[in-house]
Amino acid sequence: MSHEPPYRINTEILSLVAEIAEAVGRREGMGVSQDLRLRRINRIRTIQGSLAIEGNILTEEQISTILDGKPVVAPLRDVQEARNAIKAYDRCEAWDPAREADLLNAHGILMAGLVDAPGRYRRGRVAVMGQDGIQHVGPPAGRVPSLMAELLAWLRDTDEHALIASSVFHYEFEFIHPFEDGNGRMGRLWQTLILTRWKALFAHVPVESLVRARQSDYYQAIRESSSQGESTPFVAFMLDAILAAVRTPQVAPHVSPQVRRLLAVLAGEMSRRDILHALGLRDRKSLRERYLLPALGDGYVEMTRPDAPNARNQKYRLTALGRQIAGADA
Repeated sequence: MSHEPPYRINTEILSLVAEIAEAVGRREGMGVSQDLRLRRINRIRTIQGSLAIEGNILTEEQISTILDGKPVVAPLRDVQEARNAIKAYDRCEAWDPAREADLLNAHGILMAGLVDAPGRYRRGRVAVMGQDGIQHVGPPAGRVPSLMAELLAWLRDTDEHALIASSVFHYEFEFIHPFEDGNGRMGRLWQTLILTRWKALFAHVPVESLVRARQSDYYQAIRESSSQGESTPFVAFMLDAILAAVRTPQVAPHVSPQVRRLLAVLAGEMSRRDILHALGLRDRKSLRERYLLPALGDGYVEMTRPDAPNARNQKYRLTALGRQIAGADA
């Protein structure tokens, strides 16, 4: 028997699973995942979102340029990260999520030229740093192979729904932190792979983009799970992000009046204060929840400092998709 990771299935999780299944059914009925243009846009958003969480500064437009095989003026490491991620996501559907050799191969591709030993488990200790210091210390390196073997065996044998299993795996993977670097992007990639095995449309659903828009909540969910000794808070967070991603309009998207107003006034790079003034608003909470978060989640707006969402000098700008929507409304 494989080791059973600690988590609880509560009413919130059950409700989210039901809502996601219903949303997936509607989306499959629409057949929108076959639109090649939308598939490309969502792949770009997926890659940009996952890399931005790790501090990569490339925009969606720059990643689109790299995808076309054209040069971009940007830090070499960021460009290498994008090229690696494009290769990894292109091969993603061929991998077995419960097979260790495929996991190591994926890390080798994702981190090629970025770490000393891509595709190999770490041989030293690792600590996850946060704004307040060390947030998590990974298990000793000597335990990593056995812990990963147990986790992969559980993933192979579990009867849990893929939505739950993928989220539990994601958290446990981050807790073990099996690699020298690249654990965050690997965890998100592997959850996408598990979900794709359940429903093929998840190969083109930019869950990572929604996670990036809620980056501080993502890390908070990890901290809460670690504090409670079970992945339940993280599972609930990921399911909520997945639901938002699946519900993101894909054909002739309906853009809320608030987001349309935001896109209309966003010129160049603007701070929250600038945006409040341009919109004639006073309520910062309303700006965040009704304007910025939906626009970030749908890929119409991006942060200038995605590595530090709460930075004092944080600013916002339109993405290529956001400019298209704004231009169509002009």
